[in-house]
Amino acid sequence: MGRKLYCGNLSFNTTSSDLEELFAQYGEVVSAEVVVDRDSGRSRGFGFVEMGSDAAAQAAIQALNETEIDGRSVKVTEAKPREDRPRGGGGGGGGRHRDRW
Repeated sequence: MGRKLYCGNLSFNTTSSDLEELFAQYGEVVSAEVVVDRDSGRSRGFGFVEMGSDAAAQAAIQALNETEIDGRSVKVTEAKPREDRPRGGGGGGGGRHRDRW
């Protein structure tokens, strides 16, 4: 079991410190972060918490998954490894506009 947890369906009012405080009840919290939109700075409604041990992570999942926090039923699961996605902008069109250049 991993120590990094995914927390989904968070209220847009939930902060990283709120997450840290909530998860600290179940063991040492190494880090807690609510993911925010780069442009607006608003919460994207999910975050990640890294617990100090596998036992603490398991206890937090069992206690908090599908519970109501800030009026929202949250999802707490083990975080999946991040996929490498190509960086960069713009979609390369299907080629139909290439003729114009």
